[in-house]
Amino acid sequence: MLHKKRILLGITGSIAAYKSALLARELLRRGAEVRVVMSKAATEFITPLTLATLTDHRVYSDFTESKEQGTWTNHVNLGLWADAFLIAPATAQTLSSMVQGAGDSFLLAVHLSSRSPVVVAPAMDLDMFKHPATQENLKILAQRGVGIIEPESGPLASGLEGKGRMAEPEHIADWMESWFAASAPFHGKKVLITAGPTHEPIDAVRFIGNRSSGKMGYALADAFIRLGAQVTVISGPVQLFEPEGVHDLVNVQTAQEMYDAALQRFESMDIAVAAAAVADARPVTPSDKKLHKDELPKAIELESTRDILAAWGQQKAPHQTVVGFALETDEGTTSALSKLERKNADFIVLNSTSVAGAGFETDTNQVTIFEKGGNSFKFELKSKAEVANDIVRTLLNSIDS
Repeated sequence: MLHKKRILLGITGSIAAYKSALLARELLRRGAEVRVVMSKAATEFITPLTLATLTDHRVYSDFTESKEQGTWTNHVNLGLWADAFLIAPATAQTLSSMVQGAGDSFLLAVHLSSRSPVVVAPAMDLDMFKHPATQENLKILAQRGVGIIEPESGPLASGLEGKGRMAEPEHIADWMESWFAASAPFHGKKVLITAGPTHEPIDAVRFIGNRSSGKMGYALADAFIRLGAQVTVISGPVQLFEPEGVHDLVNVQTAQEMYDAALQRFESMDIAVAAAAVADARPVTPSDKKLHKDELPKAIELESTRDILAAWGQQKAPHQTVVGFALETDEGTTSALSKLERKNADFIVLNSTSVAGAGFETDTNQVTIFEKGGNSFKFELKSKAEVANDIVRTLLNSIDS
């Protein structure tokens, strides 16, 4: 599926533009996030309102949002947002302009500034498609890394019959799924993530816990899934929806349950991330019934829980990557580096509650990533989704290097 893939759909001036509405809907149905850029000519075949209604986002076709107010539309941001820029239909003129590096329309400017892969689905008459210039342009674009979704044969708008009609929306979506799967950097990798708190019972209703929301672990699951990984999440009690596209979600309550689930699944994993805030201690003799107020002990005897990260570090094979988290109330660098060494982890992600907006019960975080080889990477305060992307990209770059 196209789970959370960000697809920028470019529509140019072909009669096949009417199919773009069906294509946008099909991409959305398969889980993609879709934004639309149209050439001026495309708006003669299908209205921007149709595409805006389907995608629930404004449609872009000009450099200015309002000529009266002089508001500028940032084509660079659109290019940076996308995981892929899919131009469907792509006319012969559009292909020629792309080869020449033209930027005299908003759509072409987005093409030039896009850092994401570009895919085209040509649509034109039979003779235009067969023309040597068009074939040469397609060859050049393919050499530059542009994906080409071959047009199909059939009746054409001119009345002729042959190759040139844009591929059907379902076929384009199938092509994009296969292409994303093949190009996803974590395709075929298995990732295990622990997330959320654990609850250690005192009696049948009371427990020792912490304020972890699980948002960081779930954001990491989303980030890995978007890059093609098969993700298993072992989650403590949280108030979050199951991550879309997750391979397996294992719900647990206690530190021992999380330890057992994490160790049982670890051997088959390529990457394991200990993002859960596991209780360090638990009551030695919890009551199986609710204790009344006058029955509560003056002191609760505690015992240490088992250490998931340390166990992973002891058992990991050469091909496995182990990542831990360190939450500190002060600057925390010394403690994080010590944890990296003691637990035999490959990475430690440090976040400090001394930074406003970081830590538990927030939607933001500020982290520093320490690598076993001595490298460190410090990031500014960001949303937890952005932090998750930073962590995953750091792992990807280090593993690939």
